[in-house]
Amino acid sequence: MATRPFAFVSTLKTPAPPPSSSAHPPPLLRRLQTLTRALASSSSSSSSPQAMASPSPPAKKASVPPSRCPASLFPPFRRVWVGLLLLAWLVLVPIANGTEPMEAVITIDVLRRAGAEVAVASVEPGSVQVAGAWGVKLAADALLSDLADAEFDLISLPVSNLLRSPVASSGGMPGSSNLRDCKLLENMVKQQAGKGKLYAAICAAPAVALGSWESRVQIDGNCVTSRGPGTAMEYSVVLVEQLYGKEKADEVAGPMVMRPQHGVEFSIKEFNSTSWNVGEAHQILVPIANGTEEMEATMIIDILRRAKANVVVASLEETLEVVASRKVKMIADVLFDDALTQQYDLILLPGGLGGSQAYANSDKLIGLIKKQAEANKLYGAICASPAIALEPHGLLKGKKATSFPAMWSKLSDQSECKNRIVVDGNLITSQGPGTSMEFSLAIVEKLFGRERAIELAKTMVFV
Repeated sequence: MATRPFAFVSTLKTPAPPPSSSAHPPPLLRRLQTLTRALASSSSSSSSPQAMASPSPPAKKASVPPSRCPASLFPPFRRVWVGLLLLAWLVLVPIANGTEPMEAVITIDVLRRAGAEVAVASVEPGSVQVAGAWGVKLAADALLSDLADAEFDLISLPVSNLLRSPVASSGGMPGSSNLRDCKLLENMVKQQAGKGKLYAAICAAPAVALGSWESRVQIDGNCVTSRGPGTAMEYSVVLVEQLYGKEKADEVAGPMVMRPQHGVEFSIKEFNSTSWNVGEAHQILVPIANGTEEMEATMIIDILRRAKANVVVASLEETLEVVASRKVKMIADVLFDDALTQQYDLILLPGGLGGSQAYANSDKLIGLIKKQAEANKLYGAICASPAIALEPHGLLKGKKATSFPAMWSKLSDQSECKNRIVVDGNLITSQGPGTSMEFSLAIVEKLFGRERAIELAKTMVFV
């Protein structure tokens, strides 16, 4: 994306890089060793087989300002230091029962795309699993108590009222009070602020302080705040810019297919318009697998449940827990075989290269979608899934569709692929993480009407 993908009011100078190893080797080494030991201890005691799988290959080294340490050399929690050389910014994202999942997952995903080492920590005593809002279940990398002695370059809070700054006030979700009531986290944030280090929260800034779409993300000193789920992607990219600079932020934002202008109403490109009225009950199946794009899956599940649809999240793996594309651990409602006992009005495939390939390789899932299509029932896919899971199995035959831009060449009909949302009869497709909220709201519109979709969009501060 050539142009700046977001706008915000900023008074914060980019934080200084971590001190050089030659200047302060003992504290830096202690800091990194403490975090590494804590994460290793937590992983050995609570991780699933999927969580202990081999790390992905190192990401391609990004171009960052000379003053920055290269931060995309290793995947999260596998290696944060070599000798005394700091390789990545360290970020803490605490989660709790009731945490708004879109705000947490988008922040984690985007920062990891930038190369940050993101520690996802549960504030729930003795449990790495948390029950987020809207029934979305996540597993943290560690308990917050395991990281009590670690130092972070950034602490980012999803839906919290821990912050007390001129532009921050309380959020309104259960996860907010659960984070607020954690004294350990409160102390960590106070210490972070006292040291002049970067801290941030989303869903914690009042609308009166953020009066226009140009102020959807607000920066005041070393505190960054934003409005809600609908601003989470902008907020996360702003955090990338604060840590790494604008060039890196643009590099991260481009492949996500973010909206060119935030806060405006979404639109649908529709062909062969037909009613999606399926009655009072709306039974929707969302399969997930190792490698599923977590932002896309989370937004689909969260938003459709907000609309009162019954969404069943089914794991294609042998366990309920899957490790998504940016190592976020998602927990399904059921195993896929158990999901086959029900009938569905709509089947939706999130993207992610690994997840899309898993869908394509699942004979049971592809068979189910083929039956869905043959019965003229509803199905859809986003990002890599239209090209990898649907196209090779003939599920886009005679249909207008789109997909992740890098995969347009795999579509047999590319005539409408530049549209962010394409509906053709009983099929809906979309492009990527940055179109996921529009994709989900378009489904709400087709199932419940435009008024309901816009109402939800405003509630989430998307429009």
